[in-house]
Amino acid sequence: MIRASFGKTTAGRLLLGVGALALLVPAIAGCEAGENAPTLEFHDASAGAQTVFNGIRISDAFVLGAPSGAVPTGSSAGLFLSLYNGSTNADSLTGVTAKSAAGSVAVTGTSVALPLNSEVNLMGPQPKVVLNSLTTPLTAGGYVSVTLDFEHAGSTTLQVPVEAKQFDFATYSAAPVAPAAATPAASAAAKSDKKVSTKKAGATPSATPSS
Repeated sequence: MIRASFGKTTAGRLLLGVGALALLVPAIAGCEAGENAPTLEFHDASAGAQTVFNGIRISDAFVLGAPSGAVPTGSSAGLFLSLYNGSTNADSLTGVTAKSAAGSVAVTGTSVALPLNSEVNLMGPQPKVVLNSLTTPLTAGGYVSVTLDFEHAGSTTLQVPVEAKQFDFATYSAAPVAPAAATPAASAAAKSDKKVSTKKAGATPSATPSS
């Protein structure tokens, strides 16, 4: 009888422990949910093209695509990457081109200083390098040929993947749309309208005959 009682007591304690654990798991899950959940916070995504060129290490380079489908022709897309200067001289990123995919590429501040033995993070969440006036749609899974120009290291070209704005890349900000450049015909028409309005503003009223 004593053994039976002991067995029942032990079994009861185990059942109570399992029940408490079952109640605790949803509570923990509830703490992780909500607007401040870790999965919704920005964090660097470790993916993309990697290379080392004349002492400059380029890592995690990728172009941010659309959440689904393609970034359309004529719009903009952000380029994200990290740079580490392990060469023997201070350097700087002086320009970026993507001739097969974009009409122009804008770099925040025009150039990016790369101090010796230092890392420069161009990962966002706001893009600091933007491909403007896309000449072809960019779809996740594709690649963009990107050339980076350095003051001392020279120029290097690498194939950068296009990543959909999902999962690890969901917290990155899409590139702002660059204002469309005025066409020559539109500029000429605007100048013509300005001349006409100036003449009208400067015209004197005709005199009325006196009685």
